[in-house]
Amino acid sequence: MGFGKLGHMTDNDQPQATLLLLVRHGQTPTTGKVLPGRAPGLQLSDHGRAQADQVAERLAALPVTALYSSPMERTWETAEPTAARFDLPIIEEPGLIEGDFGDWTGADLSKLQKLPEWKTVQKRPDEFRFPNGESFAEIQERMVSTIRKLRRQHPGGTVVCFSHADPIRIAVATAMGTPLRSFQRVSVGPCSVSAFAYPAEEPENGPMVLTVNSTLDSLADLRAT
Repeated sequence: MGFGKLGHMTDNDQPQATLLLLVRHGQTPTTGKVLPGRAPGLQLSDHGRAQADQVAERLAALPVTALYSSPMERTWETAEPTAARFDLPIIEEPGLIEGDFGDWTGADLSKLQKLPEWKTVQKRPDEFRFPNGESFAEIQERMVSTIRKLRRQHPGGTVVCFSHADPIRIAVATAMGTPLRSFQRVSVGPCSVSAFAYPAEEPENGPMVLTVNSTLDSLADLRAT
């Protein structure tokens, strides 16, 4: 079955694909320095707010029908310019939240990288659970479940989800059929866009991955074929 440009019916009047975009939140004062996790109160830096404005401008090229955000302040702030541009509400979606890093929440990354467990995080993440927190396998399970729910709620729509680095990287790896152990190879920068297309019928082999970690290219021509 072929699909034309998302947001439009094909010449053969075939059912539309659903376009789902995952946007990482913009830069914060601690990006690359601290593992913030779910600690409240972390907001975007000035540069992060500029990134949020830029991604809203890029998304304006698409027929966005719904906006979802992790409950964290930094994702919500990233979503606000897009919500204003489309005059759409931001719907809180707990399934998009950052990983629960347990005892590592708020820790300096330079110190964490010296721990013996850090090698497991990087090389065998499928075997790792954050002390008193979530495992990467649990993050994968909730992201897959959340994406499945949202695309079923918006058949033929264009859905934008604002989330966090590790959940998005895991979702991308899963969509590409990559084992969880290898998800650390996926790069997802602040305010980058990753996009999947789902056919109207339940996909047997996962979605079509249209773009990953896109920060500059136009989004206007995203299509499923």
